Amino acid sequence: MSKFHKTRLVPYTDCLIITLTISQCTRTLQLTIPLTTIFNTDILIMQSNNYKNSISSLEILSMALESLWSNKLRTGLTMLGMIIGIGSVISITAIGQGVQKSTEEQIKALGSDILHVLAGEAKGGNISQALGSSSTLTWQDAKAIATEAPAADVVSAYLQRQTQVVYEGENASTTVYGTDLNYPEARNTFPKTGRYFNQAELDQSQQVVVLAPTVKNKLFPENVNPIGTKIRIQGEIYQVVGVMQAKGSQGPMDRDDAVYIPLTTMSARIVGNNALFGISVNGIYVKYASEEQLAAAQFQITNLLRSRHNIQSPDDDDFRVTNPADILETLTTVLGLLTMMIGSIAGISLVVGGIGIANIMLVSVVERTREIGIRKALGATNSAILNQFLVEAVVISSVGGAIGIVTGIVVAFGSATIFEFPFIISSGSVLIAFSLSSAVGLIAGVIPARNASKLDPITALRSD
Repeated sequence: MSKFHKTRLVPYTDCLIITLTISQCTRTLQLTIPLTTIFNTDILIMQSNNYKNSISSLEILSMALESLWSNKLRTGLTMLGMIIGIGSVISITAIGQGVQKSTEEQIKALGSDILHVLAGEAKGGNISQALGSSSTLTWQDAKAIATEAPAADVVSAYLQRQTQVVYEGENASTTVYGTDLNYPEARNTFPKTGRYFNQAELDQSQQVVVLAPTVKNKLFPENVNPIGTKIRIQGEIYQVVGVMQAKGSQGPMDRDDAVYIPLTTMSARIVGNNALFGISVNGIYVKYASEEQLAAAQFQITNLLRSRHNIQSPDDDDFRVTNPADILETLTTVLGLLTMMIGSIAGISLVVGGIGIANIMLVSVVERTREIGIRKALGATNSAILNQFLVEAVVISSVGGAIGIVTGIVVAFGSATIFEFPFIISSGSVLIAFSLSSAVGLIAGVIPARNASKLDPITALRSD
């Protein structure tokens, strides 16, 4: 390969004359190049001596920034792929974690230390209705669980129906729950004002009612105390004795949109006695004493009900015992996998962004062939040229990544605010995203930078 024996640089008003004496040639090559066709000529002249020795990282960064700034539109469009890719990964990860946290909180609010026993499915023809729609569970089953299942701490049976409640000119469609006295403790919800109904009212099927906040707000003006007033439920008059604490919403379901009456009243006046023996119920809540008792409680309840219902095979169970802890674990796993899958799909845009950077850098090498030749004529080494183009690629991807991180955080915050779930941004995901963007730029810039560093200076200087 040819080596320079002598290089002479002569700047004029409107052109730059470079004289090269090649050690393996007997002739001298002299090129006259208009200044307007040379990028950063003043910088090149000042750094001609530096190239003969070494060029600092700061100078390489400065030249890379100068090059990118001179092509602002192209640089911005190249960054767009990284901005979209990193922004998508950050926002999707944050939204996924926020939804997962919100789901966990909602399930825990329902009671993570409680088992829910549901009656079986009612069937009409070949169509099965929802769990709890048949009359396979009774209040007596709940009482048996309370006395015969040692791991059960609090047991409460309930019966529910959707109906209208009316107060003077106001009415609301809501869920009426018929419960026993253990319901507040089992569901961890207690009266805020007034009281819950008592044993005498339960035994005598009294027409008393406790309102949840949403129903109270629908029926009564803000300045009216509902305690002691009378409302109508399915045409029957009930006296309000209390208002429950607010429990909030669980997804689309408003847990405060309900009223509570004695189970005996519900069975006799609203539902009607619909079991051959005892009072039929839709479900039973069983709170166990500790996490260690969970498996024991589930086992004891299942076997007790099979014995009471004369069930021999598990396939014939006319009830189902659900565990919120299992539901929580399943939902957490599913949401985690969904977040990972969608994040991976969004990460494909990073690959697209990297291809865009590589493409633009290859075009840049072709456009700046003469500039590269001049730098080499001034003494730039292959490594100096390689480093400059690598730095340009990394700067594009890093700046694009930083903008993408900010964009992703803004999108995640906006989504969390609109849809009311926790806003969660982990420092680890931000660090990984930024490192990934820099790595993509480095990888994408290798081939263009290598091509630039291997250009022959004589050929480069002769190019148009």
